[in-house]
Amino acid sequence: MTAPQIGVLALQGAFREHKRLLETQGAQVREVRLPHQLEGLSGLILPGGESTTIGNLMVEYNLIPAIQDFHASGGVVFGTCAGAILLARTIHGTPPQFGAQPSLDLMDITVKRNAFGRQVDSFRTPLEVSGFKTPFPAVFIRAPIIEAVGEEVEVLSRHQGQIVLARSGRLLAGSFHPELTGDPRIHELFLKMSLEARRA
Repeated sequence: MTAPQIGVLALQGAFREHKRLLETQGAQVREVRLPHQLEGLSGLILPGGESTTIGNLMVEYNLIPAIQDFHASGGVVFGTCAGAILLARTIHGTPPQFGAQPSLDLMDITVKRNAFGRQVDSFRTPLEVSGFKTPFPAVFIRAPIIEAVGEEVEVLSRHQGQIVLARSGRLLAGSFHPELTGDPRIHELFLKMSLEARRA
């Protein structure tokens, strides 16, 4: 089977790092900035960055309904750090001066922004991830936590009791930055989900 066509939302944040890691796994990767660039894709990554900035640009370029339609039509969506915030149904911790946080409202999770502290509090830690034989070297940078999940959401990893990786059908959300580790296993999981969705 040919490699999946994957998109990386390229409005702001760590999209280049995701693209490079996906390409090492044989994926064909497209940078997505406009709705028509979602056509033909099997999966889409929403990268880390500044969630309010990315969300406001998504509104400006009419990407929110386009990504919602992409998912409804069978596409897989993976949100990392800020991307997890953008996937969530409920978001806590947005500073009032920022106004309402734009959201795709796709995944039945509640997230809290910057729950692990500021930029200076960034850290790397080994995570036990469901299905992985060895710990994953996760990088946390101004990371959110997943405070609560709905009944259809599977928790894949926790750090100090807090949910940091979860899956719901064709949706995957992580608090950390797997693209900064050099370990491809989280991206391999996403690519597997994308291939399965394409077969379906």
